[in-house]
Amino acid sequence: MALFSRRSKNAEPEQQASESDVDASAQDAAAVAVADTSSAASVGISMSSFRGLGGTTPTDAAAPSIAAAQTRRTPDETVPGLKDNVLLRDSLARYPEKPESSDLFDLARQVLQGHLFLRVRGDAQTLMSEGKPLPLASIEFGGNRFAVAFSSGKALADSIRADGDTATSAMGQPALLVLRNVLASDAAGLAIDPSSGPARAILPRELIERMLATLDEELTIKSLLAGERTDATTAAVVEAMTRVPLWVAVNRPAEGDGRVGVAEGRAPDGSRFLEVYSHPLEVVAMGRGDTAAPLSGARIAGALRADEGLAGVIVDPRGPWMRLSREHLAPLLALDPA
Repeated sequence: MALFSRRSKNAEPEQQASESDVDASAQDAAAVAVADTSSAASVGISMSSFRGLGGTTPTDAAAPSIAAAQTRRTPDETVPGLKDNVLLRDSLARYPEKPESSDLFDLARQVLQGHLFLRVRGDAQTLMSEGKPLPLASIEFGGNRFAVAFSSGKALADSIRADGDTATSAMGQPALLVLRNVLASDAAGLAIDPSSGPARAILPRELIERMLATLDEELTIKSLLAGERTDATTAAVVEAMTRVPLWVAVNRPAEGDGRVGVAEGRAPDGSRFLEVYSHPLEVVAMGRGDTAAPLSGARIAGALRADEGLAGVIVDPRGPWMRLSREHLAPLLALDPA
């Protein structure tokens, strides 16, 4: 069963906002709904299913060299003084003019980390010091109101050029906080970089609800993988795996004994690595039709102990990712069997 599905939604694109037009392709993306994920949590996984049944081999793009896994591009600025959310900005740059649901899911997983910029009418610092509410930018689209956020300084500049309102200020906020504020409002979702077509997207409210329903509240692993890699990063990721929610990608072969297969990746030298994910969206974004199944760190350790042929794990293979050997995973392997 796929974790997400599409449903149709009849809505005419109609713009009534100070932002520039959000085109019909964004409306198509907004029509994507999220299916019930309860069955994913009930998937039974036997230890024997970790022996490669239904396993996969990532492409070079999904599994680059170990050395490449330890590095990440330094965040940069498209407007001096404003650090872009590079992962989200670059994901939007690849966003097609007519997105499919898979494109939206891939984008949504990148939203779950880093920060977003908000545009405030007036001086944000003055308003906050006076205890006044912040009049945040929003758009009307298809008869619904969407909150607005930006991935970069350039996207903010695009917005200002579109409406000519220079009496605004920008403030950066953690993406998770922005998403929670969207759900606390009456907004129908979140429009990201709406004046930067085609590099713009809409996250429907229902998708945001599902994004926040199952996650580590601190986004520990995502933050570590997205941040600057240091000598301490590997150990920090392994420590987090001992205590935060984790998922694996499972599939049931069309023919066989009914056991569930769990996805594996292979290094260029043929070594096998169990694929481990920090959020269900990471599984869906792989585009293989797999289901995300929760699995504790203790059970992952048990799977590794049961199959000596597994060289370790690869975390979030869609990227940013990290490959961890058995030596790296010693604290995880020391956990008591669950």
